[in-house]
Amino acid sequence: MGKDTALTDALLWDILQERLPAAAVNELVWAYLGYEYDPVQQTWRTERVAAPWRERFPTPPDFIQDRAAIVHLTRSIPPADKQLLKEELGFPGYRVDELTPERTRRATIVNWLLHIRRQHP
Repeated sequence: MGKDTALTDALLWDILQERLPAAAVNELVWAYLGYEYDPVQQTWRTERVAAPWRERFPTPPDFIQDRAAIVHLTRSIPPADKQLLKEELGFPGYRVDELTPERTRRATIVNWLLHIRRQHP
């Protein structure tokens, strides 16, 4: 998964419905944030990562497990785009008995990816 991966509705639903593994979800977010792994140097390149992200997260965070990372991602979504899950995917949300931290974080990730898709159609 990388920045060349099209942000299709099907892919976003796969993330929401936990059909895409957490590692692949993280790789997708990392790519869109600008993180690049250099296999020769075995390090993460961050030249394309925006300064606030690069300073706070010099290596790509695990958005599924790291609360601080998902909070930072949430805050990076402009207020006008906070409802894209409902507006563009028709996502009704989870029922209370379906809520888990991972599902909530996946929903945040999908909303952020929708924001990115809107910026770069």
